[in-house]
Amino acid sequence: MSQLKKGAVLSYLNILLTSAIGLIITPFIIKSLGDSEYGLYTLIGSFVAYLSLMDLGLNNTIVRFVSKYRAEKDIDGERKFLGTTMLIYFAISAILVIIGMVLYFKLDIIFAKSLTTSQLVDAKVMFLILIFNLAITLPGGSFAAICNAYEKFVFPRAVAIIRYLLRTITVIAILSLGGKSIALIMIDTAFNIVVIIVTIYYSFSRLKLQFSFKERDWSILRQIFSYSVWIFLLVIISQFQMNAGQVIIGMNENTIVVAIYGVGLMLGGYFGAFSGAINTLLLPKAAQMIAVNNSPKELTDTMIRVGRINIFISLLILSGFIFLGKEFILLWVGKSYLESWNIAVIIMLANCIPLTQSFGNSILEITNKIKYRAIGMFICMSTAIFIGYFLSRKFGLYGIFIPIVIAMLINTSINNVLFVIFFKFQIGNFFRKTFLFQIIFSLVFVVVASFIKNIYVIDSWLKFVLAGVSFSALFIMFYTFLLFTKEEKNFLIKRI
Repeated sequence: MSQLKKGAVLSYLNILLTSAIGLIITPFIIKSLGDSEYGLYTLIGSFVAYLSLMDLGLNNTIVRFVSKYRAEKDIDGERKFLGTTMLIYFAISAILVIIGMVLYFKLDIIFAKSLTTSQLVDAKVMFLILIFNLAITLPGGSFAAICNAYEKFVFPRAVAIIRYLLRTITVIAILSLGGKSIALIMIDTAFNIVVIIVTIYYSFSRLKLQFSFKERDWSILRQIFSYSVWIFLLVIISQFQMNAGQVIIGMNENTIVVAIYGVGLMLGGYFGAFSGAINTLLLPKAAQMIAVNNSPKELTDTMIRVGRINIFISLLILSGFIFLGKEFILLWVGKSYLESWNIAVIIMLANCIPLTQSFGNSILEITNKIKYRAIGMFICMSTAIFIGYFLSRKFGLYGIFIPIVIAMLINTSINNVLFVIFFKFQIGNFFRKTFLFQIIFSLVFVVVASFIKNIYVIDSWLKFVLAGVSFSALFIMFYTFLLFTKEEKNFLIKRI
């Protein structure tokens, strides 16, 4: 099996593990910390996440440029490029620490309305640890990007899986001994340090990396930032979508409301994780097709093939969550978090189309047309955050959440316009083959299943598992029989 196929398998395995373990361990964390402290833990993590934007999109830039140098067999160019980017990372980390210290002394003002005196003390400690964490993770994380550029997909993904499993065991042990939110952040920092050391060792010992700090090529800075600045904007948008709501709610509401919103985002985030996983692996394929000037029909057909597999996975998860999501939340974290179901379902619905179009996004990225997407999305999301800030004062979490979702839908429309303008994608054909009958089938299936569920009370994990397994098995069986092409059925049978 090739590195690409193994990388894809490990990427999805990583997603399944993080989703499954996250769902299992979250109630334990909430119970150990309490609703209020869990909300504080979520709030500070979201707040600090904005500082991670200082990566400036350099990881994606590394993948693109190192791949280019390797294809051209330009060893000197690669050495100079890696040395230059590492110096940039060191400078970014230094600036991040300075900004972090300024914000540290402003936390009392920022969260004066929502946090108690004791919560502010804990928040400051967590903030300092997370700043240190980011300062080392930004340059250290670049080595995983280098592994991807060398098409060594297996190692970084295997390390990520091992890290997550060990981290889970450690978290359970520490919380069982009475540890609190500060201990969780210290655990993550310790594991990040270990992973960075291991990845650096692998990069130098197996990939034989060479960095040139003496022969710096500053002329390449323009090329680096002309590409990375647009990736940077997309990262900002991603952070807005995931974290702005929590920070704004945390400024106006108590930490319990933040926790409810955070659980909904987490569940919706697991759904969206599939898009990011396959998009990274599709970049080389997209580059090859653009290099040989494939026709718009060939590009569209490829996006349809990828999209039909993604929509099958997406609708299985979405339909199952609509059918059993409320029961799951009741059994999982309790009645007080039931409102998280609304948040999660809306996020899943908004992500359905982008999830199926990850190949098209790769095409935009590899041809450096991503700047048009980034500008449009940045304007939409900035407007949504501005409006949501004021609406949240009156309408609570929905005041910020609904504008963000509307912006996500507009962003999806912008993407499809760009696909047509720049690559002549046959978007009508894409939606017809990827969505039309699939959506109709899913709606009918969920309605019928919900009617049956009305006479079957699900009030225990055993009944939930039986209902979930039955729903999934029947969904997969009927979907495969009615909607899969002969080629897709053969593909599925071969993989099984």
